[in-house]
Amino acid sequence: MQTSTPERIQRYEDAGYWGSATLCSLLAHQVAERPHAVAAVDQFNKQELTGGDPQRLSFKQLDDVSSAMALDLLALGVRHGDRMMVQLPNVVELMACYYAASKLGVVISPLPVQYGRHEIGSLAIALEPSWFIGTRSFRGQSLADHGSAAVASSAVLAVDEDFSLRGRDGLSHDEQSRIDQYLSDHPRDANAIFSVCWTSGTTGTPKGVPRSHNMWLASGRMTAVGSEYQQGDLLLNPFPMVNMSALGGFLFPAVREGCGVVLHHPLDVPVFLQQIQQEQITFTIAPPALLNKLAKEPELWRRFDFSQLRAIGSGSAPLAPDMIDVFENDYGVAIYNIYGSNEGIALISSPTAIPDARARAELFPRSGFGGNKWRGELHESVKSKVIDPDDGRELTAPGDRGELCFSGPTVFDGYLGAKDDGVFTQDGFFRTGDLVDITGDQGEYYRIAGRLKDIINRGGMKISPSELDALLDGFQGLAEVAVCAYPDDDLGERVCVCVVPSQEENPPTLDELCEYLIGCGVATFKLPERIRIVTALPRNPLGKILRHELSDSLD
Repeated sequence: MQTSTPERIQRYEDAGYWGSATLCSLLAHQVAERPHAVAAVDQFNKQELTGGDPQRLSFKQLDDVSSAMALDLLALGVRHGDRMMVQLPNVVELMACYYAASKLGVVISPLPVQYGRHEIGSLAIALEPSWFIGTRSFRGQSLADHGSAAVASSAVLAVDEDFSLRGRDGLSHDEQSRIDQYLSDHPRDANAIFSVCWTSGTTGTPKGVPRSHNMWLASGRMTAVGSEYQQGDLLLNPFPMVNMSALGGFLFPAVREGCGVVLHHPLDVPVFLQQIQQEQITFTIAPPALLNKLAKEPELWRRFDFSQLRAIGSGSAPLAPDMIDVFENDYGVAIYNIYGSNEGIALISSPTAIPDARARAELFPRSGFGGNKWRGELHESVKSKVIDPDDGRELTAPGDRGELCFSGPTVFDGYLGAKDDGVFTQDGFFRTGDLVDITGDQGEYYRIAGRLKDIINRGGMKISPSELDALLDGFQGLAEVAVCAYPDDDLGERVCVCVVPSQEENPPTLDELCEYLIGCGVATFKLPERIRIVTALPRNPLGKILRHELSDSLD
């Protein structure tokens, strides 16, 4: 399965952005260079997740167990070119599956563990998988049973039942000969589709995003360069290993740079913090909500020794400037602001690029724009532009707001089985669906204004809910907050603020929140006119707020 045209392949190969490396060939390189260095580590309480013992594998051991898994899958009938759905939590077995799929030439489609038979059945119609891999034991449920919604029961495989994680003590001579022969008979193609991940589905049914090894490696390289990964780093991954945050942020850059990946699932703050200390983590990526919580609870942070922690990346929502101030000035940990997507968008606001913490909380380098000051592969390999979402005109002036569009070696070719009408501009730029402001004295920055579909239209005045979210994160007494629209006969839409109070007995009032926003300098027309107290914000499996669900509940 290949989606890139020969012309596109040649263009990026000539530029040096694409090559012949694949996930498993990079693993072979690390085995040759540093076989005993740490490659993959389970969280210490894995027994609570799957009942299995936590594993700690070197690059050599990861290579051997993934080869053993590939041989076992071949014996069960899996063949080169097959499509395979995988539903596993963040455990070493899932990492081994990715490497085994790379060796077999299988298209792997990872699924969040939250998906049930209904969701999986819908995705299977688009993917047409040949196989489904799950586990019989995940917190009291059988993920393998979900496979019946995707494939015939004979094609459902259960980890630790149909095959197991074996081979960490090495392969037999016969096994090594068989995997070597298979790899020789089935040359790996870096332009073949390696994975089909699924969009987060904030507004509807998830869409399949096919990505080749080269697309993933380009994204991984952007993360490694922009986040300044170093060989030997230990990276803690708290995101489900099913999308860009984990694959582009950890799996691919780690094997490229020679870093170890420590796994975490699901997000459990005490366990997460203990892992940072116990494993001497040097870099991790965490959602804004978690960082906000840690910034507001210094006593929790100071219970641990985080002297090895160099930096934390975050993204998926605007960052709070006060949070960055606390981490960098009080905790001595740098914060990287990362903007990306399954489709291959890549913007990173690092302390090197934007030293001012408050600017870094909301601004990104205008990478890929011909007139900008940014240099280096991260900024030059991609191209970006801003268009009027209604008529497609390119917008270039500071102060302009429009839809961000992206092109480059990290970007996919189109959604699985879709005609992609309106997904790309006529000149081949991916339309992200995100609104950005062009800002800075020379228009050298982007500020993410929000999703096109999330923007609140109050009597013709456009309001970014994510902008208000970021400001309200600084209000004391809130555990979580999200702004959304609610219908109005006169203005079309008005603004509602949905809050999860830190203390149930003393929730904030609407007047208090409005007064706080006015103190931040917010225009009056943006102020919320309704407040809703909730126990939790609705989120998709990847942690993004489902703003449309909040709005629907207010009809």
